Amino acid sequence: MDADEHAGADPATEAFVAHRNLLFTVAYEMLGSAADAEDVLQETWLRWVKVDLAQVNDQRAYLVRITTRQSLNRLRTMKRRKEAYVGPWLPEPLLTTPDVAEDVELAESVSMAMMLVLETLSPTERAVFVLREAFDVGYEDIAAAVDKTPAACRQIALRARRHVDARRPRQVVPPSVTSAALESFRRAIETGDPQGLLDVLAPEVVYMGDGGGIKQAALRPIVGADKVTRFMIGGIGKRRQQIALAPTVINGGPALLVYLDGEVDGILAVRVEDAKEAEDTRLEATRLGDTRPADARITGLYYVRNPEKLGRVASQTSLTLR
Repeated sequence: MDADEHAGADPATEAFVAHRNLLFTVAYEMLGSAADAEDVLQETWLRWVKVDLAQVNDQRAYLVRITTRQSLNRLRTMKRRKEAYVGPWLPEPLLTTPDVAEDVELAESVSMAMMLVLETLSPTERAVFVLREAFDVGYEDIAAAVDKTPAACRQIALRARRHVDARRPRQVVPPSVTSAALESFRRAIETGDPQGLLDVLAPEVVYMGDGGGIKQAALRPIVGADKVTRFMIGGIGKRRQQIALAPTVINGGPALLVYLDGEVDGILAVRVEDAKEAEDTRLEATRLGDTRPADARITGLYYVRNPEKLGRVASQTSLTLR
């Protein structure tokens, strides 16, 4: 049953539709998959219509609790799928609405870089972290959602926060800085300029490609600016004239839509960080008219080619933390 088709029919449907974007965001941040998030919402709906609303004090909290429980169940089945997945597994990219990029907190929480960090948490840690840090859910409600005590949830949240803080970007840079770095990257790729790539890539940059065994992709992450440059320049080779890169906004941040022979080949998202170079290098770049901070470098490249994960890059998806 699709709740959208029955909006306004009864109080249960109205409540579900009113909170649908929130519930989708909760499920997506927990799963990294829009397709699985949609399935979770259907499961949430089927349980919600059986609830006696007269006994529900906070409909939003109750719906989030159901969604969290269903997401935890789905995470455990996804674990088996990921173990059999060919090559690196990357989150499903979403073409997001402009308001997502304008909400710094939301954009960071759904960024490709953060979603990958969340992948390193256990299912319960991920649920507690997402609910507390992204959605500001109280520990009593979190406890009810994950079947733990509030005290245990506080400890889990502390442990998860430390884990995430050690792996998240050192400093969130403005979208304009990411866009400038992406533009430098695009020019280098389209002109076959290896030095241009080296100039915008951090020495420790990591490239990950997700073809899902359907499209050709690197089976393991490629680490280091030299190796990534050789891989990308060499991989493009004679196909440079068949490739086009178009700016877009994915998961609330600047990204590139990659076309091959006029057809969408994939989405390239990036992680841009402050590389903390010397102050005189920054000043020299400014003097020469380079508006991109001299210490802003691409530290992560995430290329999703798996066609099964590209269903959400043509139409916008609405996300919200509230």
